[in-house]
Amino acid sequence: MKVILLQDVPKLGTAGSIATVSDGYARNYLIPKGLAEPATPSRLKVAEQRLAAERRRIAREEEAMRSLAERLDGLRLVIAARVGESGRLYGSITAQDIAEKLQETLGEEIDRRKILLDEPIRTIGEHRVPVHLVGQLRPVVTVVVASPEEAAAEAQAAPVLSEPQAAGEGGEPEVEE
Repeated sequence: MKVILLQDVPKLGTAGSIATVSDGYARNYLIPKGLAEPATPSRLKVAEQRLAAERRRIAREEEAMRSLAERLDGLRLVIAARVGESGRLYGSITAQDIAEKLQETLGEEIDRRKILLDEPIRTIGEHRVPVHLVGQLRPVVTVVVASPEEAAAEAQAAPVLSEPQAAGEGGEPEVEE
């Protein structure tokens, strides 16, 4: 039986998608719980229109976020944290910490839920963290976790770009004297 999913169902599909399931699963579980509706020809037509509109919306959002993704891709964030003797952190670096550092660096707010961090970072070193902006845009940010002394040394060694260069407009970086 074909059904149109009204909500995301694990291992089956996302809301709005069309799935083929057994009759009993549809009649006894999906439809009574409000997770799906039977796929009649008129409902299929409406679902196809909804899916097409969703694809167009995602394409527009991807185009709007492309410049942010280019700025994020390959970005190197240095986060200072207290470190024990064995190289483990006393606390941990969470997606919220990375989001705050990104906002401080770029000046644009990125929701912490878009930072794909399986579990908090608890060791020093470099960690590659993907950021899911929209659709297929997933730039990877390098997060360097270091002790406060090492972080200060790395921050001084890193070149500071002027605003036009950081925005990707090209040209020579401005040097302030």
